[in-house]
Amino acid sequence: MKKPFVIAEVGCNHKGDLELAKEFIKVAKEFCNVDAVKFQKRDVETWTKRYPKLYNSPHPNPANAYGSTYKEHREALEFSLEQHKILKEYCEQIGVIYSTSVWDMKSAQEIATLNPKFIKIPSACNTNLEMLNWLCDNYDGDIHISTGMTTNKEIDDIVDLFMKKGRNKNLVLYNCTSGYPVPFEDICLLEINRLKDKYGDKVKQIGFSGHHLGIAVDVSAYTLGAEIIERHFTLDRTWKGTDHAASLEPDGMRRLVRDLNAVHKALTYKKEEVLPIEEVQRRKLKW
Repeated sequence: MKKPFVIAEVGCNHKGDLELAKEFIKVAKEFCNVDAVKFQKRDVETWTKRYPKLYNSPHPNPANAYGSTYKEHREALEFSLEQHKILKEYCEQIGVIYSTSVWDMKSAQEIATLNPKFIKIPSACNTNLEMLNWLCDNYDGDIHISTGMTTNKEIDDIVDLFMKKGRNKNLVLYNCTSGYPVPFEDICLLEINRLKDKYGDKVKQIGFSGHHLGIAVDVSAYTLGAEIIERHFTLDRTWKGTDHAASLEPDGMRRLVRDLNAVHKALTYKKEEVLPIEEVQRRKLKW
């Protein structure tokens, strides 16, 4: 198997603070040793027009609100394109990959101008076929798509679209359950096997995006064949915001990367029947 590729998903856990976002990047790279750090980009006006009742009402959970309405809450957390450019440049300075989830066409078009190595499509937006078509036609990097709250038919349609566009070898499908946090019985890890069996020869890779507690599940996902592991990341799980509770703190992310790399080394067959490390014990102990 390929070496695991670990993504620390900051999302909007930075609380709308650019300097705090840089601190997330620094800690994720230098302390946790992740491969990529991912943020979010959402055009608030687009979503307000689509869901006016939700966006013009108070946040469903006032304790997590950063504004008097959900629209103001989203505006407080969103970075501009120029701020995303600054974050990408900072990632490049310290040697970690920058990426962003895009939630609408305008966000996709803006982030594509930064030419990141990959762009993520969250589960909520994977049926936005207009956006997927535009990315296939106008963005040359890899496109990662989560499959939470998505039917098998919808996944088929996504893969068919990419195949028709000749972009399926730039497509990464993630097993995902959309919940915050997700109880273990709803993670459904064996869906990784289904994705591999049905699409493994069609797409570039299979990944796993987890919103659960702990790190044991992620290691299991990797052994099942999910070579890309994405986890929400925070500096403090007690901070205000809906994603913090389902995020890993720095020590948890560090241990996840450590354990995944250890398992990667261990997932081999014996090169010879009795290994050199066993010879000494064989001479001492073998009947």
